[in-house]
Amino acid sequence: MVNNCAAACGAINHQLILHQLFRSSLSLLIIPSVGITSALKRRFNERIKSMKRSISNKSIVTIAIVYAIGGLNVPARAAAAADKTPWKITGELEEACSCRAACPCWFKSLPSRMTCDGAQIVFINKGHYGKTPLEGLAVAQFVQSPEHQSMFESFGKWNFDYVYIDEKATDAQREALKDIATHLFPPPAKVREYRYVSITRQIQGDEHISTIGKYGFCSGHLVEGGYNGAPKVTNPPLADPTHKEFLQGEATKFSYADAGQDWKYEKSNYMRNKFTVDNKQYAKHEAAMAKKMSEIKSEK
Repeated sequence: MVNNCAAACGAINHQLILHQLFRSSLSLLIIPSVGITSALKRRFNERIKSMKRSISNKSIVTIAIVYAIGGLNVPARAAAAADKTPWKITGELEEACSCRAACPCWFKSLPSRMTCDGAQIVFINKGHYGKTPLEGLAVAQFVQSPEHQSMFESFGKWNFDYVYIDEKATDAQREALKDIATHLFPPPAKVREYRYVSITRQIQGDEHISTIGKYGFCSGHLVEGGYNGAPKVTNPPLADPTHKEFLQGEATKFSYADAGQDWKYEKSNYMRNKFTVDNKQYAKHEAAMAKKMSEIKSEK
């Protein structure tokens, strides 16, 4: 819980919130003046002034963490306010994994192989994070689930979680993409690593070819359905706003060389989708998922 609170504190506007916490924390030190001599009051006030001069931002953050643990919710409210930065993106999802098509993980089933080695690559056609424009940028994630466990039951214990952010993004855009990535790609492992690389895509007929720096490569195409067009998967059990529906395909080649991995898959699972999502959709989705997880825990 302390780690969660520290992360929340780090996400807020430090100068304003820390100043407010500083004033609030000092107010707790004020004691009634009844029965206190003038000399004691003077010494007490001098000590308060000394504390104001010497207390550091780190100390104030510690106070904020203690407040959250104690249930005062001061930093929690501030973090919630920071989390309300409005964002919206219209883009295209390219996704591949080691499973045989269609990936059973989206249906709470075990992966086709011992693990699900997967990637999601999002190309943003239009979008913003607050006033920060995001057009033409991309963000990707590569992950691996534990052996012989479904994606759902093992979430939070995955082998690794690497997020790749478009190297041409400005500092403000990088921070925006990192925050949006926490919603598009909920952290499935204990640690998340970030890299800033070139993320590109070429479209050659029905073949979509995505390259993620020197680390990842995905070339995939849609398969033909029994009727006209490609198969469409709608509302799988683990659907999120970018996976409410997607077109099913096959990866011609899917490779990855980072995080100690050396994937080289052919004819594995591939999906793609066009979408428009925003912070409100994800807030609603995340609240619903939190409720489901709470119900599952209470049943155990």
